[in-house]
Amino acid sequence: MSQSSHPPKAALGLVEAVRGAVVDVVFAPTDLPAINTELSVEWDRPGPLILEVHSHLDQSRLRAVAFQSTAGLARGVTVRATGQPVSVPVGTAVLGRLLDVVGQPQDNGPALPPDTPRRPIHARPPTLVTQTRSDAMFETGIKVIDLLTPMAHGGKAAMFGGAGVGKTVLVMELIRTMVETYQGISVFAGVGERSREGHELLTEMQSSGVLARTVLVYGQMNEPPGARWRVPMTALTISEYFRDQKHKNVLLLMDNVFRFVQAGAEVSSLLGRLPSRVGYQPTLASEVAGLQERIASVAGAAVTAIQAVYVPADDFTDPAVTTISSHMDCVIVLSRAQAAEGFYPAIDPLASSSTLLDPLVVGKAHYRIAQEVRQSLARFRELADIISLLGVEELGAPDRLVVKRARRLQRFLTQPFMVTEAFTGLKGAHVALADTLAGCRSILDGAADDWAESALYMVGTLDEARQKEAAARSAEPA
Repeated sequence: MSQSSHPPKAALGLVEAVRGAVVDVVFAPTDLPAINTELSVEWDRPGPLILEVHSHLDQSRLRAVAFQSTAGLARGVTVRATGQPVSVPVGTAVLGRLLDVVGQPQDNGPALPPDTPRRPIHARPPTLVTQTRSDAMFETGIKVIDLLTPMAHGGKAAMFGGAGVGKTVLVMELIRTMVETYQGISVFAGVGERSREGHELLTEMQSSGVLARTVLVYGQMNEPPGARWRVPMTALTISEYFRDQKHKNVLLLMDNVFRFVQAGAEVSSLLGRLPSRVGYQPTLASEVAGLQERIASVAGAAVTAIQAVYVPADDFTDPAVTTISSHMDCVIVLSRAQAAEGFYPAIDPLASSSTLLDPLVVGKAHYRIAQEVRQSLARFRELADIISLLGVEELGAPDRLVVKRARRLQRFLTQPFMVTEAFTGLKGAHVALADTLAGCRSILDGAADDWAESALYMVGTLDEARQKEAAARSAEPA
């Protein structure tokens, strides 16, 4: 056997300093591991401790980021350099499983087979030449999204909203409705989420029978920032395997991308970097770009990404929010004002946008209806102050008609969700695009002018609203 066929001897180092999730390690000058390679700490704790080399301090010292808790790690503990980047299991064996950042099952199920293929979590995005773009619409069954902010098959969509306006509920509804109608692979990345939300999602998927085609990757809120920082990379690696090797379409869902940025800021401060705007890491733009540019489609297989993004203090000018939104095809803004009025999903129809809402893509009829709906709702918003001060009776006849139809459109664009049936008592609705367009067209043309506004609230199609109106009239005393 030739000498080159022997694996290289693993280099050994010693822990020099520990600062939370950041660990300094000393190696011999000739053995210093490369950036982004994996280190394994040989300590006396039962669980593994994986580090990733982040930077070289000098010829023999490096700084690494830990993926698990460093509680109990002491100076002088031996660290083994693997010489390889951090890699995670991929392929059909991980379908139906819940994994952590390094690919360890966390669902109390059996261990993954030893022959499960593995791929490094760092990869270059596909070149522009190999990337493909589809103008096909990704129908969600949610009226306000399909009408005003259509998603692209193989595109990137993000839902922006503050705390408590319904981002996670909307993501869970999209998972449920899409996975049932969508025959590809789904990969869910839970970035810095509460364990309660993760448990709800897991039980929801088990009960709906879609878990067999789904991979859940979690870096929970209580885990070190290094784990939360790299969990999206793990989910992307699994998605890329199904796209490149199995040539399957992948639905990639992330909740919450802001926690990825937040974890990067924590790591950055532990690394000793000076903060940038609003205290964010100076590498904010490159970190977000490195993640988002990997979400791409190639010939024969598409990766469609839907991401929830927390907006701190409802400030949409926050640097993290503006940086993430610049990479999106479809921006869905959730509004606290909409939620306060009971309009769910609490999507702001005027602040949300999509590059697909173009007559050459969605067709002239869809585009015209969407524009008329926007104009009607925008005019109603302009008149809101006058109405609150003087009352709707003081408006001219054309404006009164606009207000009447805009209020009915507002209510028609609400929708009961399947994932909230247990809380609302209302049966969830999945509405086809044709029914949404027909309903909005009818309301704009005045078909519902004489109906009670409540008949259009929390229904699916316009036919359901018509039945609700008829039932309410028949129940009225003669």
